Amino acid sequence: MFAVYAERLDDDDPLGGLALGERPDPVAPEGWAVVDVRASSLNHHDIWSLRGVGLDAERLPMILGCDAAGVDEDGNEVVVHAVISDPDWTGDETLDPRRSLLSERYQGTLAEKVTVPRRNLLPKPASLTFEEATCLPTAWLTAYRMLFGQACVTPGQTILVQGAGGGVATALIRLASAAGVRVWVTSRDPGKAARTLELGADQVFESGARLPERVDAVMETVGVATWQHSLRSLRPGGAVVICGATSGPLAETELNRVFFLQLRILGSTMGTRDELARLLSFCDRTGVRPIVDRTMPLEDCRDGFAALEHGDVFGKIVVTPSGS
Repeated sequence: MFAVYAERLDDDDPLGGLALGERPDPVAPEGWAVVDVRASSLNHHDIWSLRGVGLDAERLPMILGCDAAGVDEDGNEVVVHAVISDPDWTGDETLDPRRSLLSERYQGTLAEKVTVPRRNLLPKPASLTFEEATCLPTAWLTAYRMLFGQACVTPGQTILVQGAGGGVATALIRLASAAGVRVWVTSRDPGKAARTLELGADQVFESGARLPERVDAVMETVGVATWQHSLRSLRPGGAVVICGATSGPLAETELNRVFFLQLRILGSTMGTRDELARLLSFCDRTGVRPIVDRTMPLEDCRDGFAALEHGDVFGKIVVTPSGS
């Protein structure tokens, strides 16, 4: 089968280790299923893997990709949950210390076929296309958990989304707006800032700008570049939820502000199978759909990764195998 995979790791030139070509068809062990991939989507996780973060050289070659929507062996249209937990683990899969994502210990989804545990397959709502559904298991699930699982935002509250344009940021805006939450966004890109208003954002501010009032929660994906602004933007008792640190992880924290204002700092990673099921239902019932920046053949994946690495993206990049 044709696949996109890491053949070597390079922190300085991650795309230099990217390979496209034939790989063996997957064989499903007991309790697993083979899915014919109809659509997958790209994530920053793939680029970090090419840098060697979360992926060891001993596991190469490794097919990249966490997201997939397709058809299982019984002809069912399915969406793949990318978090692979220990079979004996009970409870929240994201807390399993032995968990991994597809493309870390198990071959990923940027291929014509992928094999996953049967418990990781969820029915795809008929109202969602394969291209829309494949955007949900990583970026949109991360956003869903940040909003409703960690920050526990409710209609009428106000959140701040740091940065505009990426898959998680656009998901946060769409989901929160659909749930009746007021959404403020910061951005350094006027073009992306204007587009966030079309997605449902109420106001857009320059990065680091003083806000008209403090917010109930901040959704943080940027890291060191916005961390101080995130903490200073919170009302007393407010929460900052962080799922990534694209500008760097080593940020200074004013601890006196944290304890005096009783702020909450919450980490968030992906989401559970049950949360993905609720997200699929949410999109099905509300009509909310992911923003697809572009769709391209799997063979052109290198161009998609280059755009992702340089920030030339608004929403998700979707790839489809030939003949899908």
